[in-house]
Amino acid sequence: MTQRRSDHGYETEDDDDFLEWEDHVMATVAGEVRRRRKELRWSAQDLADRCEEIGYPIPRNVLANMESGRRATLPLVEIMVLAKALRMTPIALIYPVGYVPEVRPFPYEDPMPTWDVLQWFTGDSPDFGVEDSMIDHFHAHALELRAAEVAAQSEDYERWKVRTAANRVHREAAERALARYTDQAAKARHALREHRNAIRNEGGTPPHLPASLCDIDPPETDHDTEEIDL
Repeated sequence: MTQRRSDHGYETEDDDDFLEWEDHVMATVAGEVRRRRKELRWSAQDLADRCEEIGYPIPRNVLANMESGRRATLPLVEIMVLAKALRMTPIALIYPVGYVPEVRPFPYEDPMPTWDVLQWFTGDSPDFGVEDSMIDHFHAHALELRAAEVAAQSEDYERWKVRTAANRVHREAAERALARYTDQAAKARHALREHRNAIRNEGGTPPHLPASLCDIDPPETDHDTEEIDL
């Protein structure tokens, strides 16, 4: 198989040649590591030094072999360390949106837009026939949490406007706005409680809540037992 180098790994010179899927994934990551390293004007040694500072050394010769395609494996932990060192996210190394137009999602499958495959990887796309209710609950939880926080902040602001209103007209307008935000906050808190209950019912642990919303969860049951005198 004839191959030539590109800035994002190997490319085939004729339509009949192709990379094995695993090699394709590794070449994509290696190409993005090289692109980002050059963007930062770092040498391979600079990158190796930063990996060592993180606490997981990746020697310069290993990085050179990876970028040149001579390395046979690329562990997930190294992708995580490289992303940290390069000030990126691991997903951006695996699916370099904006730099690689298409990637092969699986063996024997045709290339697809990188953005579409990234959304599958992160659980944001339903197009791959995947159902993950827990991720859906966490996405919805994040949206409702933000809505509850914004409504609470707006409540506080409108409450302050009611207290400091210069006249009756201003006070009544502030009271109407306060009522709207109070209603929005109540709905968001209710939805948040429902998603947290759904997460628990499926055996999961909901995310931590900020102190201002910690009363959404029911109080913990005291499991301490009283001593019985015999």
